[in-house]
Amino acid sequence: MNILAIETSCDETAAAVLHASNSSFNLLSNVVSSQIKIHARFGGVVPEVAARKQIEMVIPVIADVVEKSGLNLTRDINYIAATQGPGLVTALNIGLETAKTLAFVTQKPLIAVNHLAGHTLASLLLPDMNPKKISFPALALVVSGGHTLLILMKNFHNWKIIGDTLDDAVGEAYDKTAQILNLGYPGGPVIDKLALIGDSSIFKLPRPLLNNQNFNFSFSGLKTAVLYLINDLTAASPTKKLSTQTINNICAAFQAACVEVLVTKTLRAIKKYTPQTFLLGGGVSANQALRSTLQEKIRLTAPKTKIFLPAIKFTGDNAAMIAVAAYFKILKKQFADIKKITTNPHLAL
Repeated sequence: MNILAIETSCDETAAAVLHASNSSFNLLSNVVSSQIKIHARFGGVVPEVAARKQIEMVIPVIADVVEKSGLNLTRDINYIAATQGPGLVTALNIGLETAKTLAFVTQKPLIAVNHLAGHTLASLLLPDMNPKKISFPALALVVSGGHTLLILMKNFHNWKIIGDTLDDAVGEAYDKTAQILNLGYPGGPVIDKLALIGDSSIFKLPRPLLNNQNFNFSFSGLKTAVLYLINDLTAASPTKKLSTQTINNICAAFQAACVEVLVTKTLRAIKKYTPQTFLLGGGVSANQALRSTLQEKIRLTAPKTKIFLPAIKFTGDNAAMIAVAAYFKILKKQFADIKKITTNPHLAL
């Protein structure tokens, strides 16, 4: 089957065409139009600006991805999928309404996809990967700018959130910490880079909820601790800039705290549920320290657990992962009613 997927949950306008079967996923084309440079001026995503750009780009991106796939939209595409939520409601509306229109005009079934399901299944886009390689139960850690979740999967259709953030997502904490340090937006890549040349032992930052015997997260206090640390360091001379090495050390200390919390909670869940497979997804899954530490610790404590990390290019928002998630809804014939389906910015998994 050939699936055309559209993703507009935030500040990326994305579309993809995926050929899917029980044994393989063949990505025929994938296009992502990013708004990072636009929102960098504001230090974060501005919903109205994002939606206006989505309106401008959604049709050109879809036309481009269909042309690159080599398929004919009416003749060769079997299903049309789009993100229903969670996300920014104004941005989500653009993608879903466009998909509804295409589905109506071409008489194709419409699949409404949960954005988080896409991130969870992004590893299925790895080369030589297929659904049969994932054994159940599986545990997934989804880490992004808006979400930090631990998900227990009994199969591809039965998922349960066992851990969530009580306040900020880890990606949000990265962005705000970068903003405090005047490092620009987005914060994840630059903090990851500077942390490599910093010393995480110079400054001690809190590990929120680390010792709580549950799987929930909290990152609001951590970014506040960074702010207080900087205020203390500059108290004697408020106009004095922090040295480059001090900034590197703060980045290293912040990242060490985030990674320790994420890894500790994940290992705790692995110990309790003994999953056969571990999946990582979301924008923060591109973080090299998190990827390497998770692999090392899981192999030491649960050597029989299979580990799948998404390719870096599929860690951020993209439509290819939405097409993958749509495939499993298609198998269950879970199609949307184009006359009734609406966006849901707080859609539960």
